[in-house]
Amino acid sequence: MSRLKGVGVALVTPFNEDLSVDFDSLTKLVEYNIENGTNYLVVLGTTAEAATLSAEEKKQVTDHIVKANSKRLPLVLGIGGNNTLEIKKQIEETDLSEFDAVLSVSPYYNKPNQEGLYQHYKMLAETGKPIIIYNVPGRTGQNVEASTTLRLAKEFPNLFMIKEAAPNILQYFDILRQKPANFSLVSGDDEFTLPVTLAGGDGVISVIGQGYPKEFSTMVQLAFDGKVKEAYEIHNKLVEITRLIFAEGNPCGIKTVLAEKGIIKNYLRLPLVAASEGLQAKIKAEMAKL
Repeated sequence: MSRLKGVGVALVTPFNEDLSVDFDSLTKLVEYNIENGTNYLVVLGTTAEAATLSAEEKKQVTDHIVKANSKRLPLVLGIGGNNTLEIKKQIEETDLSEFDAVLSVSPYYNKPNQEGLYQHYKMLAETGKPIIIYNVPGRTGQNVEASTTLRLAKEFPNLFMIKEAAPNILQYFDILRQKPANFSLVSGDDEFTLPVTLAGGDGVISVIGQGYPKEFSTMVQLAFDGKVKEAYEIHNKLVEITRLIFAEGNPCGIKTVLAEKGIIKNYLRLPLVAASEGLQAKIKAEMAKL
């Protein structure tokens, strides 16, 4: 599992003007990240607008990235939802031969208690597949508490990692302090990447990283090497653009960055819309500074 260390990026799904999937831009995005030091690719995460892709499109996007990547970087596949039995079945029935792990978001909307969250992941662990727990309370409406994560980590070796995106950095530190040695934590919040990595985390699954892969992966490597001052110089340069891309939600901000770089076209599927003109102007001005 140690292949999933450093900067993983949650790839966007580029669309054409008619909102069909833009596979040419997807190839460009994969190449851009491989060439610029990204460590692994995450397919069909939230950033991919996976909730608005049909089952057939999800398969096409997955197959396309697998082919474009051509075994160069490790891959992670997002399979999550709020129907535990259905997600378990999907994990069992999906061909995961090209993937190092499944990234599975905690159940949203139902708002299970901690025991419910534990039982959900316990059932997914029974598939025997390597699974990354994904805690993002801002989207799911429920926090997977540190005690629940640690309980899962100690009982199920194939739940080997958490992508932690609680807004409370103390929760990250509690997990890092008490986790078993074979359990890994990565930041799910771009701005927390550096402090979390310095505290013993294994890097990040990032959104901004796909727009600035060279800078972001250099920063994380410097953190691994204990070069704190140099790492914070990069962190401080990227703080403003990182905040801007999330100002109106994800992935409208990162799509603005990638469109400005000429990698994709700036289209999103409803209910998401492109960043406002005001935000786009701010993002472009910050990009010019960088």
